[in-house]
Amino acid sequence: MALINLLPWRNERRKQREREFFMQLGAAFVAALLFMLLWVLWMDQRIDNQNERNTYLQGEIKQIDDRIAKIKDLEKVRERLLARKQIIEQLQANRSQMVHLFDELVKTIPASARLGGLKQNGESLTLDGVAQSNASVAEYMRNIESSPWMGHADLRKTENTHGDSRMPYAFGLDVALSKPKADENADAEQRTPVLVPGVSAAAASATPAGAGSVAARQALTPAVQAATATPPAKPAPATREAPKPANTAGTGLPGNGGAKP
Repeated sequence: MALINLLPWRNERRKQREREFFMQLGAAFVAALLFMLLWVLWMDQRIDNQNERNTYLQGEIKQIDDRIAKIKDLEKVRERLLARKQIIEQLQANRSQMVHLFDELVKTIPASARLGGLKQNGESLTLDGVAQSNASVAEYMRNIESSPWMGHADLRKTENTHGDSRMPYAFGLDVALSKPKADENADAEQRTPVLVPGVSAAAASATPAGAGSVAARQALTPAVQAATATPPAKPAPATREAPKPANTAGTGLPGNGGAKP
């Protein structure tokens, strides 16, 4: 006999499927919620890490800025020291120039001229004075140009002021300063250490440049003598002399120059 199910099984199956659907939907929602929560926590951790890195980088940048500021200050100090060093070197190189310059001013000025003022600006010299005539000014210019410590002279002005009956002409000269070649060579020799065989460069540079050639020769004389001394000659080997035959002339014995028996 056939079995016939008269219960509403389709409605029950529909309701079961609906329950399963809502359960799956709830599970998916919970899973999405957990995923979102984990993602938010991970992003917060990354943000915190990035903030820590930014803080560290800002601290390092601040330290580097402080170092850069110190380096700039040191560079300014270095520039000032270099400027001082250049001024000192220039004064050291030209320390004898002023003495020679005043000496040359006395030698070059003629008796018919008189200086009223002078001013030095670097490698140029400005002279102001009075003279008896323009010929005296021309003679003074020729004397200046023939001086080893002064070079070309340019006439800035010359005028008759009628102020002084003896020297009525006022003149102004611009003179270029120079240095004799012999003096430049002497300075270069003083700055350059003399290297001698057997003497190290440190020993040669230890001799002060300003001590003069006599002190340098006295300091280097022992080393030069030791380096240039010739070694003693070896004694020649002693040679044994052969005994000379006795003169047997007239004795009847054989020998060189003797009579045969």
